[in-house]
Amino acid sequence: MTLSVQKTALVLGATGLIGNLLTHQLVNSPAYSMVKVLVRNPLTWQHPHLQEISFEFDHPNGLIIQADDIFCCLGTTMKKAGSKEAFQKVDYQYPLTVAQMGLTNGAKQFAIVTSMGADTESSFFYNRVKGEVERDLAALNYPTLLIFRPSLLLGNRAEQGENRLGERLAEGAMRLFKPLIPAKYRAIEASKVANAMLSTAQQGMTGKTVFESDVLQSF
Repeated sequence: MTLSVQKTALVLGATGLIGNLLTHQLVNSPAYSMVKVLVRNPLTWQHPHLQEISFEFDHPNGLIIQADDIFCCLGTTMKKAGSKEAFQKVDYQYPLTVAQMGLTNGAKQFAIVTSMGADTESSFFYNRVKGEVERDLAALNYPTLLIFRPSLLLGNRAEQGENRLGERLAEGAMRLFKPLIPAKYRAIEASKVANAMLSTAQQGMTGKTVFESDVLQSF
């Protein structure tokens, strides 16, 4: 069905595993006439509906973040970030900063990928930060907040120039023992998460909705 009113989408983390897949889907979706991506470095591909915005998260310099729907696929690892402080910047501060800027300028919907196990009371720093960003995004009172908590992600990270040996080994074990692993804890294809983000954003949900990994497996 062709929508009568097309929207503008904004993507954070468009060069990442989920973000790359989602951005390709968004530019080809009839729901959006424009897809903006915040980037530090140019993308390797172009599309008529795609607008790249050079953006330094630590120095917004008065940039106006304006979109109907914001999709946050930002995420790093402790190893790549190098410190807890740097990790928290990427996974907590940056999403919250853009969410606040977007809401000020009329954004109605914010969708974010966090992680299975996100919990402000977790003894694990990674899960605790994910829980804190969920909590503080909810406090902004977006008309619609969509939270996606995938388990270990499956997909080709080579396109993003990443080589996560530990994750590849975990993927192999997950695939081997898949029948024995409860659905919520099974590894999930990144494409399913991207599918879920695009699909649920068109369903007219209101308030906060959390999608656990077992639910994401159905997309």
